[in-house]
Amino acid sequence: MRVLVIKTSSLGDIIHTLPALTDAARILPGIRFDWVVEEAFAEIPAWHPAVERVIPVAIRRWRRNPMQAWRSGEWRAFVRSITAPTPYTLAIDAQGLLKSAWLSRHVQAPVHGLDRRSAREGLASLFYRHTHAVARGQHAVQRVRALFAAALGYAMPASDGDYGLDRARIVAAVQPEAHTPGRYLMFLHGTTWETKHWPEWYWERLLARALEAGWEVRLPWGNPAERARAERLAQGRPGVTVLPQLTLTGMAVELAGAAACVAVDTGLGHLAAALDIPTVSLFGPTHPGYTGAWGREQVHLASDLRCAPCLARTCRHTPDATERERFDLARETPLCFTRVAPEQVWQALDDLLDRRAAKAVQADPV
Repeated sequence: MRVLVIKTSSLGDIIHTLPALTDAARILPGIRFDWVVEEAFAEIPAWHPAVERVIPVAIRRWRRNPMQAWRSGEWRAFVRSITAPTPYTLAIDAQGLLKSAWLSRHVQAPVHGLDRRSAREGLASLFYRHTHAVARGQHAVQRVRALFAAALGYAMPASDGDYGLDRARIVAAVQPEAHTPGRYLMFLHGTTWETKHWPEWYWERLLARALEAGWEVRLPWGNPAERARAERLAQGRPGVTVLPQLTLTGMAVELAGAAACVAVDTGLGHLAAALDIPTVSLFGPTHPGYTGAWGREQVHLASDLRCAPCLARTCRHTPDATERERFDLARETPLCFTRVAPEQVWQALDDLLDRRAAKAVQADPV
């Protein structure tokens, strides 16, 4: 059986799809997957042993200049890549959006997807030959696993799910000199929404705690604003390293070598979970029950502000008199993160590190 998966973005959503492939590979021996994914994330599907071919697509880039995409032949080349030479048993649109459904119409095989009530964009279901109801209100990992089970005709396993990633395979994909081993933590401070950002001066206080405890800290970045923040945080703090700009594979290697991570709601936090790295994830406007890091030793610290989670890119909360008196609102924005203080984060992180150390002693008492 050969199946085409369409899941183009984003980083966290792609990672959330991996356990569904692991389920299918265990239940249906010999099944192989090809995967349509945005070019920026094309490294990730190749990490899973059940994926045979990765088919990059460039919807984000093509949207900016659709005529150029047509004239260059890129669009026609993409269509050819999903129509020949491999015959698919079926295709699964795991995205549930109009953009992914539009891609699926070119596949020469029955397309399965979420039904109108289950998909994020209900009209996408009109493009599918077979639609499946998957309950909302559960974590994204579980929803994708349920969709694959329905499409491929097996009972969804009762287990928590396995990303199926081979750390050794990922590490082997980069040059040995590209990674410096050490006893370090990773602080994943970059994210897309303004409201997801933990206050910078909170990161400063957390760094102070980590350095006092004898840890090195590594700070990644993915754009100029994140690099500038990382450099400000590292300035005057020996033991804090700003990493060079890395590929996703290079980032995975850095994460795989970390003792633990602290992350805002970002795709890299989901990558840390997929690599089984103990992680404290910080949630203000978003809901950890639906899109939180999924895996073992994952701690979610979420705001208990009365309006959280608001799922808004811009904070609309009007502070009451008590909040105005308690918090320095000029420094602490968005307000919901005033309920997730550095001392609370450090305690959760320290507990994770202690548990991981205790497990290491039990595994190798000598």
